[in-house]
Amino acid sequence: MDNEITAEQIAQHYTAMGHSVDLINAIIAGEAMADDDAVDKQDCVDRNVEHLEIMVAKDFWTDESMTAVNAAITAGKAYTA
Repeated sequence: MDNEITAEQIAQHYTAMGHSVDLINAIIAGEAMADDDAVDKQDCVDRNVEHLEIMVAKDFWTDESMTAVNAAITAGKAYTA
């Protein structure tokens, strides 16, 4: 079985990471999930932070910037709904 990842797959993973970054930042800013309770917001942030941590650790990245990703991980870990 070939476990080689394609450039297109890397791009898809990077895009998905961007969605997690945007969601974490929007929840923290009060722009997303505003009508949800604190437990649901915290759970969403925690899941997305975990996703980002898993993805950052992958060894297939080339020259993609992880600045926004790392900032979202830090902000998400500090967030308390």
